[in-house]
Amino acid sequence: MTKPEVIGSSKSTYTRVVRMVCEEKGIEYTLTETAIFAPELFTVHPLGKMPALRHGDVCLFESKAIATYLDRVFVGPEIFPSAPLPASLTEQWVSFTNTAVDRTFIRTYLYEYIAARRDKRKPDRNVIDSVLPDLHRQITILDTAVKATGFLVADRFTFADINLMPILHRLAQAPEGNDALARAVHLSKYYEQHAQRNSFQRTSPPEGPPSRTK
Repeated sequence: MTKPEVIGSSKSTYTRVVRMVCEEKGIEYTLTETAIFAPELFTVHPLGKMPALRHGDVCLFESKAIATYLDRVFVGPEIFPSAPLPASLTEQWVSFTNTAVDRTFIRTYLYEYIAARRDKRKPDRNVIDSVLPDLHRQITILDTAVKATGFLVADRFTFADINLMPILHRLAQAPEGNDALARAVHLSKYYEQHAQRNSFQRTSPPEGPPSRTK
């Protein structure tokens, strides 16, 4: 079978999600390193965002859609459960991560540090302090969710976990985020445990955010 081509940056959290899916399932793939809004991305994603996938005649964008395709087309461990309740819980936590956690942890909190470094200025404390209540609230929600089994869904590693781990990795790179994660007993244990997985180790990103096409 033709190798799937993942188009994106190794620094991108959602590109890493797709790569982790490939690693978990033992899929041989190629990574086409590119910047955000690069021409290669526009050939698949109408807004030029990452990641994107090419596999033969198949072109897909959005990490969840790509992961679903890879899980159904390729053999290997099932990352999306087929039983109704685990399948629904996986969808629940993926949606929560994508609509709330990513927006709070990455797009608001961490982005202020990234923007400050880019602009060679100090981070705006008003921006950081204003998002910390939501950050702590969501950390508590996740901490409670993984308390019983060490997984987001039942007692197995699913796409819900794959989708969250790269975000936690980035969160820990900023001071308040690292402190909040360390104080969350169950979530920090969860992160440390799953950070040892080969899929996580083999997709470890370089420092910094993805570059942008000017």
